[in-house]
Amino acid sequence: MPSAESTQASAQPAPVAPTHEDQVAAAGSELIGGPLGRRALLGTSWWTPVRVIALVAIGMFALGLVQKAPCYNGGWFFGAGSQYTHACYSDIPHLFTGRGFADGLVPYFDKLPGDMQYLEYPVLTGVFMEVASWLTPGGGSVQDQQQWYWVANAGMLMICAAVIAVCVTRTHARRPWDGLLVALAPAFALTATINWDLLAVALTAAAMLMWSRGRSLAFGVLLGLATAAKLYPFLILGPLLVLCWRAGKWREYGTALAGAAVAWLVVNLPVMLFAFDGWSKFYTFSQERGVDFGSFWLVLAQNSDDPLGTETVNTLAMVLMLLCCAGIAALALTAPRRPRLAQLAFLIIAAFILTNKVYSPQYVLWLVPLAVLARPKWRDFLIWQACEVAYFLGIWMYLAYTTSGDAHKGLPTDGYHWAIGAHLLGTLYLCVMVVRDVLLPDRDPVRRSGEDDPSGGVLDGAEDVFALGRGARPSWPAEDHDGPQVKWGAGRQDDSADPL
Repeated sequence: MPSAESTQASAQPAPVAPTHEDQVAAAGSELIGGPLGRRALLGTSWWTPVRVIALVAIGMFALGLVQKAPCYNGGWFFGAGSQYTHACYSDIPHLFTGRGFADGLVPYFDKLPGDMQYLEYPVLTGVFMEVASWLTPGGGSVQDQQQWYWVANAGMLMICAAVIAVCVTRTHARRPWDGLLVALAPAFALTATINWDLLAVALTAAAMLMWSRGRSLAFGVLLGLATAAKLYPFLILGPLLVLCWRAGKWREYGTALAGAAVAWLVVNLPVMLFAFDGWSKFYTFSQERGVDFGSFWLVLAQNSDDPLGTETVNTLAMVLMLLCCAGIAALALTAPRRPRLAQLAFLIIAAFILTNKVYSPQYVLWLVPLAVLARPKWRDFLIWQACEVAYFLGIWMYLAYTTSGDAHKGLPTDGYHWAIGAHLLGTLYLCVMVVRDVLLPDRDPVRRSGEDDPSGGVLDGAEDVFALGRGARPSWPAEDHDGPQVKWGAGRQDDSADPL
């Protein structure tokens, strides 16, 4: 007779294998022996999805480090052009000397020489940078110290990359192999060590994992810490507010909001009290900086005889972002089925990046985990990644062109504008696909496999208490449905009977 454990395991829904439902994933799997077998799918061997994906992520990160080798061996130090022609630029070694770490200055408290005055990064990122400086051996030339500083940061960022891959793998319990999209993302590997963004991305991915497990306080604390490392994560609280409103989960939202606020204050308040000018530099710098690389604002400015001033751009960017927020809120309240949290989280961060006055190449790191959770479809993900890789090469070739003088080596301004257009359109394309999934839930690859919102925590399967338009009308009546009876909210039923 079968054991109780085997009976219980057989009663659990089977994991979803991308190679069984995604043509691109199936075709790509032929390179490594074909689609997943039963043992790999169920994770019954030592090679569980989490272990495999973590190792793949570390391997891809290592390849990204190899790609930076020409700069490590001199490109960062001898001539500005080679770090662009080899596409291996990184802020890390330059800011080791430029922001006082080489001189032992304390971020936010000690003034820097020159116009910058203070470190222009949020507090938790500043702590990360300072810890890396403690791990950097003293003595030797400044160049040697810069190299060691980059190595120390790369090691810490590799840990962040592994955390991101593991968190995404575990967030959707029935879709662990979607984490390979994160691990294999080429733009992720190429941009991972340009700056310190991976710290905030790792904390955000961990927060999403905690919310999927119903731990709203842990979610809030991690999201607050992520916001203390980079500004963008707090935006996720907006879509979460609308979704909790629709589902009536006010207590859980209040817990998350309180946890985020307290965690952010614990990190920031000491620096605010004792070094306010240094603490506020990040916020004043963000307001005062002009239009910069990667944004459509730069294309407009470089094609205008009278470009807009910084204050005007700030105002217009804020208006555009508020319009996007209103549109996402309307989408959340009127969609025929309550959108998944990951879908709206991706849309709000993408809107922030697209409307911002700067779209740096490493900003793709913010979107990769959310894109995988929002739409784990290999074709669309790879189209977007191709656009981001094109921009990654385009910006460095453009900088090579502007620093090569009369030699004009690299990509001229018009070509760079095409590269900007590529990564803007790639991000917009993925946004359109996510919005389509929200409006047509039966096209959503996650819901087609028989789930509601696996990253939604308390929102998963919850009934609606407030909705507008089509969202207020039941769209999946039980009597018309022949598949599994799974409550999605307000009388709706699962529409996953559609075969893949």
